[in-house]
Amino acid sequence: MMTEKESEAKQNLSAQEWLAHTREYERCGEFLRAYDTAISGLKQYPHDLMLQHRSVLVLARSGATPLALQRYKDYDLPAHQSEDIAALGARLSKDSALSETGALRTSKAASAATQYESIFNRTGGYYPAINAATMYLVAGMDKQAYALAQKVIHTLDRDSTDTQGRYNTGADEDRYYRLASRVEALMILGQADEVSAILADAFQAVNNDWAALASTRRQLRLVCITTGQDTAILDAFLPPTVIHYCGHIIAPEDADGSFPFEQEHTVTQSIQKYFDQTSEIIAFGSLASGADILIAEAILEHGGELHVALPFCLEEFIEVSVRPSGGDWVKRFHHCLESATSVRYATRDSYLGDDQLFTYCSGLAMGLAVLRSRYLDGPINQLAIWDGKPPDMPVGTAFDVSCWRDLNLPQFFISVSGQRNISPNKETPSSRLVRVQRAMLFGDVKGFSQLKDQELLVFVDQVLGRLADVIESFGDKVCFRNTWGDGIFVVFEEAKDAALCAIAMQKSMSDLHHNECGLPKHLGLRLGGHYGPIYRANDPILKVDNYFGAHVSCTARIEPVTPEGCVYVTEPFAAMLALEDDAVFACDYVGNIPAAKGYGDLSMYLLRHTNST
Repeated sequence: MMTEKESEAKQNLSAQEWLAHTREYERCGEFLRAYDTAISGLKQYPHDLMLQHRSVLVLARSGATPLALQRYKDYDLPAHQSEDIAALGARLSKDSALSETGALRTSKAASAATQYESIFNRTGGYYPAINAATMYLVAGMDKQAYALAQKVIHTLDRDSTDTQGRYNTGADEDRYYRLASRVEALMILGQADEVSAILADAFQAVNNDWAALASTRRQLRLVCITTGQDTAILDAFLPPTVIHYCGHIIAPEDADGSFPFEQEHTVTQSIQKYFDQTSEIIAFGSLASGADILIAEAILEHGGELHVALPFCLEEFIEVSVRPSGGDWVKRFHHCLESATSVRYATRDSYLGDDQLFTYCSGLAMGLAVLRSRYLDGPINQLAIWDGKPPDMPVGTAFDVSCWRDLNLPQFFISVSGQRNISPNKETPSSRLVRVQRAMLFGDVKGFSQLKDQELLVFVDQVLGRLADVIESFGDKVCFRNTWGDGIFVVFEEAKDAALCAIAMQKSMSDLHHNECGLPKHLGLRLGGHYGPIYRANDPILKVDNYFGAHVSCTARIEPVTPEGCVYVTEPFAAMLALEDDAVFACDYVGNIPAAKGYGDLSMYLLRHTNST
């Protein structure tokens, strides 16, 4: 998401400058910011062909194939015959094929291969040729794959200074793609023993273009899996390591705590040693005194990306989680915050003594780390400064360690040995609202207000009745439901259940036979989803527990800007879903979109089931 300051600074850029900024974010693997930047450029230059091309390519690289294909058509890019733009259309066909299984995957792969080969026959370029070869391989058409792989090598040799594919001319980007294409062709031909040296050259030429590297890694892994070769060859060809970091707050001098004051120097040395073994770093975590700040300082010193998540308003966070450690921790906090690549808040409201906000904040950071590692196709780890003791409550370092372990992802621990403080049980006044983490769905039916009186009873029976049946099928997983007219509000404990319900409701709506029911065709369900800390309290009007708060309002502002037939969800929802499900869902980034009623811009994702295109 582009900051307000960044947006103001870029108001008078040329189309070429917008494109350059898009590429900067894309190279870092920040596909979401890259897409936002391209779209901002297109607002000033709506017909710029290269910005249109890049915006679609960024979507494709992020995995948002259906939306990328729609944008490709919206911009009328199929009408252009340049190699890059035509190859983008073939790439979208390739991505669509690879999302399928069985005979459909085979037939779509063959179709994509034909598209690529047609471009190669017209332009003679190695890029469409190598993609055609790989897709023929996926389609089981080995003879065509081998023939094209040989042509790729012949094409590359014409410009090569030696048979190893080392090029002395052209930009690093072109040199990289030539080297990567040679590797891919050799692997298709079963000559993997020749590729190690070329891969080393390619890694030098990639010049920190992590988007290009991720694309190549996925392509080479596809060849390895299809041909039965060992994917270990890719282990030395890695993008940055994505890290979720956490740890104990450091105790003030002469006080007890899990992280004693006198162990700071030892821990700092251990952190430095860890990062000395990690060349590129992208990190997500918070910024409390002690472990968080020590790790953040090391990340910045090593030139890494630091993405900070804070649980509540800034000044109160400092008073609760930084200043009590004494010393110069507040000054160090501000330095890290000002140097961070991004800062997110679980809520900008007050703490109110509610530790749920810390848990939510940690979950958000973990989910964002998982999403970023998926985009980069790279390694991920959790770095925890931990006393080794199990969690005694659902908050804190030990709980974060436990949650990450449940994901079966690697962890690295730096030990501290102190006396853990046991916080006294907090008294909760009976009048106080209870804050809980929940997934929320808001929906309405576009076209409802245009229904005639005789159609309303049919609507209640056939539309609301169908949606009610879907919600009812989730049983006690539904924490709350409400409706008014065509409006629907449903609350779940887990994002996964909310996602399943949302997709099921859209399917139920799409299965509706409007003519047979006597309803107009223009009816369409819009659903918005969000995950956040909200208040639960007894509703004096409904006489049941209901949910309130800023995050409920946020969810209500998503649905009005969602296209009918779609489910839009927020970044926290997508992040939490990344922690809860096993790649059952895809969240395709659609941009930084203004929410309804002046609520502000929100990063929105299109929710879909992974077997749905």
